[in-house]
Amino acid sequence: MPKMKTHKATKKRFRLTAKGKAKHRGAGTSHLAVRLTPKRRRKLRGTRVLQGKAQTVMVRKLLGRYSS
Repeated sequence: MPKMKTHKATKKRFRLTAKGKAKHRGAGTSHLAVRLTPKRRRKLRGTRVLQGKAQTVMVRKLLGRYSS
């Protein structure tokens, strides 16, 4: 049976914390930020931890060898 390939889009979007939670960048941070309020722009800074156990399990599965 062949090895399972890493899902490249997931690898680019998520990183795992030391405890195994998935970190990601919030949506809406790439461009067109002028239309957002300053408060909203501040809130979108940095990274967030993925909410939901099922989603975290799926991300770890898709990351393959990068999840250990």
